[in-house]
Amino acid sequence: MKRICPVCNCEFEGRIDKKFCCDQCRNTYNNRQNQDINNYSRNINRILKNNRRVLNDFFCKKTYKTHRDKLITAGFNFDYLTNIYRTKTGKAYYFCYDLGYIIHEDGNCTIVEKKEYVD
Repeated sequence: MKRICPVCNCEFEGRIDKKFCCDQCRNTYNNRQNQDINNYSRNINRILKNNRRVLNDFFCKKTYKTHRDKLITAGFNFDYLTNIYRTKTGKAYYFCYDLGYIIHEDGNCTIVEKKEYVD
């Protein structure tokens, strides 16, 4: 029985449950189906990597204290982070992977490194 591939519209023969003419068409079909999900994840990962890079740039220059506006100017996006660590006193440290920051009332940020991530 001849069937038609949904990707390239070629006729092919094979097993009765075969849907695609080749592996390339099967991969193309599945990539198209998952494109929106993959793009969403890819964009979030790009933002997180950029946030970590900005924090790392300040941290490597031994600039542990900086103003929030300088981070924003460098391209930091405060809406994306990987986890929040709350101390017993109620202070919140916001982390992007292993580097984090705490925002003080005056708008200054202190950049810290979480040591348990580093082996």
